Formats: sequence, C-alpha cells, structure tokens
Amino acid sequence: MDLNVSIHDVFEKAYKRYPDKEFIYDGYKRLTYKDIKQMSDSIASAFHQLGIGKGDRIIACLPNWHEFLAIYFAIAKIGAILVPCNTRYRVEELSYIVANSGAKAIFVVEEHGHFHTVKSLMESNESALEMVFTVRFQEDGHHSFEDLLKIGQSKLPPEVSIDPKEDVFSILYTSGTTGLPKGAMLTHLNFVHNAACTVEALQCDENDVFLVVVPVFHVFGMVPSILAAVTACAKMVFMEQFKAEAVLKMIEQEKITIHHGVPTMFILELNHPQFKSYDLSSLRTGIIAAAPCPVEVVKKIRNEMGCNITISYGQTETSPVVTITSFTDSDIIRSETVGRTIPGVEIKVVDVNRQTVPTGEIGELAVRGLNVMKGYFNMPEKTKEAIDQDGWLYTGDLVTLDEQGYVRIVGRKKEMIIRGGYNIYPREVEEILYKHPNVVEVAIIGLPDTVLGEISCAAVKLKDGALETEESMKNYLKGKIADYKIPDKVVFVDELPMTPSGKIKKVELQQKLKEDLQTELR
Repeated sequence: MDLNVSIHDVFEKAYKRYPDKEFIYDGYKRLTYKDIKQMSDSIASAFHQLGIGKGDRIIACLPNWHEFLAIYFAIAKIGAILVPCNTRYRVEELSYIVANSGAKAIFVVEEHGHFHTVKSLMESNESALEMVFTVRFQEDGHHSFEDLLKIGQSKLPPEVSIDPKEDVFSILYTSGTTGLPKGAMLTHLNFVHNAACTVEALQCDENDVFLVVVPVFHVFGMVPSILAAVTACAKMVFMEQFKAEAVLKMIEQEKITIHHGVPTMFILELNHPQFKSYDLSSLRTGIIAAAPCPVEVVKKIRNEMGCNITISYGQTETSPVVTITSFTDSDIIRSETVGRTIPGVEIKVVDVNRQTVPTGEIGELAVRGLNVMKGYFNMPEKTKEAIDQDGWLYTGDLVTLDEQGYVRIVGRKKEMIIRGGYNIYPREVEEILYKHPNVVEVAIIGLPDTVLGEISCAAVKLKDGALETEESMKNYLKGKIADYKIPDKVVFVDELPMTPSGKIKKVELQQKLKEDLQTELR
C-alpha cells in the first residue's frame, strides 16, 4: 500500500491503466476514465485561469451527478480544498458553511434555490465568495460547468506539488451537540489510506461495479465509494435518489457487484413486493454503516441477496472507516459488532478521565492513526477537545472491546440521532422550536425504528392555554431546516424531567417515550 501519493496520483494511475473503460454511469451519461480525465483537466485549468489555486476552498452542493467527479478530481489536481455540501440544506445551514469555510467559489444546481441564496450572500459582502458556478443550468453573468470546460480547453492545467500527509483535500462539516457545525479537515493521505483499506477489506478489483446511492457529499460517498472505486480501477453507478425498486432494477441492469448503504436501504429492498423478480446474482459485497443492523437483516442480505456484506464503524473525523468485519466473520459477529480495526489504525477504550478501561468494559472509543483528521477548520479549541497531544481522537461513542479485538457500539455520549443514515443534531432543531411563540420547553430525542434505525421525537411543553398540534409544529419547521430533520413525532407534555441544575434529563425522557411507543404498538 503506497501511501505517499495524492488523490490525483490515484486517479492518474487508474486512467493510465484503463483510459477507455467505462468509469461512471449516472443515469444521464456514460463516461470513461479518459472522459473524466479530460473534464477534470479542463476544470483544473479553468480554476487556475480564474485565480483559484492551492488551498482555496470550493463548495460543491451537488447530487450524485457525474459533474461532481470532474470537480472532485480537478480540485485534487490543483491542491484546492473541496467542501461538499448537502443539497437539502436550507438558507441558514448553507450560509453558515459558506461563511465559516471562507470559500472562494461554489457549484450549485437549479433545484433547492441555492443560487439565489449565495448570490445574495455575495451582494451583501457577508462571505469571501467570489464566484458561483452553475451546473446543468445557466445564469447570466455566471460561469456554468460547460463554460469552465470551454475555458479550460485553451491551456494545460498547472502542475502542483502536493504533500499527501499535510495538504488538506476536503473539509466536511459535521455537527456536535454544541450546535454549530465543525469542518473536519481530511488530508489526501486520510482519503487515500481509507480507500485503499476499503479495497483490501472488500477484495475489490477492476471487474467490480460500485453502486453509489449514498450521497456523494457525504464521507461515505467520497471515500469508500468514489475513491475506493478509483483505487480498484472499477466502474461506478451513481443514483440521485434512493428508491428500493429503482435500486433493484439498477443492480440487475448494470451488474452491480458492490452495494454500500445504511441498514434502512437494505431493509426496504428486501421487503419490496417485487424483490424476487430481479436478478441480483452479480452482487458480491458492500459495506453497511451509520446504524446498527439486526442479525436477521444481515442473514437476509447474505442469503436472499447473495451479498457477502460487511459491517463498518466510522465517522467523518476518521475518513470514515475505523473498523470493519471480514468475509470470514459469522452473522452474529456482523450484527453484534462493527468488526476490528483497519491497518494503520489503533484504538483504545477509556473512562471519563481518558484512562484505559479493562477489556470488555464500557467506555469511550479513542482512535489514532492514518485515518484521523488534521483537525477542525479554524476551530483550534474544538480540535484540542477532540484530539489530544498524543494524536488520540475521542469519538464520543461508547463501546466495548473484546479480547479478539471486536468493537461493539453501546451508545453515544453525543446526542446525535441517525435517521436512515442522516445525522440529526437535537440542539439545532430545539433552538428553532424555542423561537416558536407557544413553546416553553422542548427536547429532541431519538426513538428506535425498525426501518430507519432511529426516528426523532420532539417532546414539547406549551404555554398555558396554547393550542398546537403535531401538524402545526411540523409546519412551523418546514423551510427552516432540511426535511429529514423535522421530527417524525411530536408529543406534548406537562413537564419535562429535569436535573437539580435545571437540565432536561434526556435519558429519562427517552426511556419514558420508548415505553409509551411500545404501549401504542401493542
């Protein structure tokens, strides 16, 4: 495993080996490695001509389209920094990332109205933005993706020296319970190492076809999907939206061999009425991550889909993979654990004082190695909280570690809710609900769900005499935050359980609501 290479080097190697091999099909176009090479070189040249260079941040707010790949590898070539952004973000979420990242340029699509948001930010001088690039639509006075291709064709892209260990390739924003998103700085080495480990664990080669239905703006899409496919010289199939039958159809049509996803995706596929009518015999393996996967589901994926699935644990700050199960692990191991560490990574389990706990005891997982981020962008104090002077990253996840090195996830110190693979940070939603004229107190907690893994529930205490419904509370949130962050359930309470210091006892509240939910289901 040669780790002294940049992301550009990895792509160049694949291109030189298989220039005419189909590289990407996104339901819109089929493109070879050579096609994407020419596109990315042109974009890189255009960037250089427009004054975008090494270290400049470029936001890409795109769905799973082939253009994202050209932008990804153009940015890698010139040593700029890719800031991927969720296409479902609303005004406040997008504005924060534009301002915090100090991005010089942004790519947007017509849907979601992001163009008007960023244009107003530029006009108000509230950001460092200088350029807005449009993708698959035109706006007067702004370069489109097609314009960049034309501009770049006139000159060769610059040759830029990149230090894989030190140079940041991407800043991915992740929130904590403190509310404000933090930009995890991942280096070329972080990406290249993690992609190589994915390829090794899944035994990938140039004959594989990766299904990329997880979002490309997420670390799961960017590393174990995109860069792992390139490392293996494989083909990718992008899907813009997850729909169970569309995925089953695509597996049959494109002879998909690698299917990554969150448990929800596989559950919906397995339970689709037309499941048995599709030929899934091409499926070989893939990674399930982002939420626990029941043993019955693991068995069904292996037996009914014929897919030798692996289970992985990670987070944005670890590029993302920390642990993964192997092909020789039993269904029980795959459902109860998240496997063992990948090469180049070490872990320990610690108590509240960050002292190692005995084997088998619950503690916080700490990680050190080639996958750990450089730190949080422009947040030195937050970086110090997360990473100690010896390089250990404290994940906030509670685990046990057995004598064989298998990690079991017990819970999260953080209150984050993972709904169908999407992260929801309670405080962000709570702060908006606290602005509601009839709300006195509110707490957002996660509840178990057989399909999504978790759903979010808002427990709301209203002002005396106030009349609100579940629907009215959800309507209040619409347009203020991404739709998946809107609570699935809203319950009204007379009082919220509190500590003597006035903090809401979320664990106690969650337990009560779980019991209420079970009673409802009986």
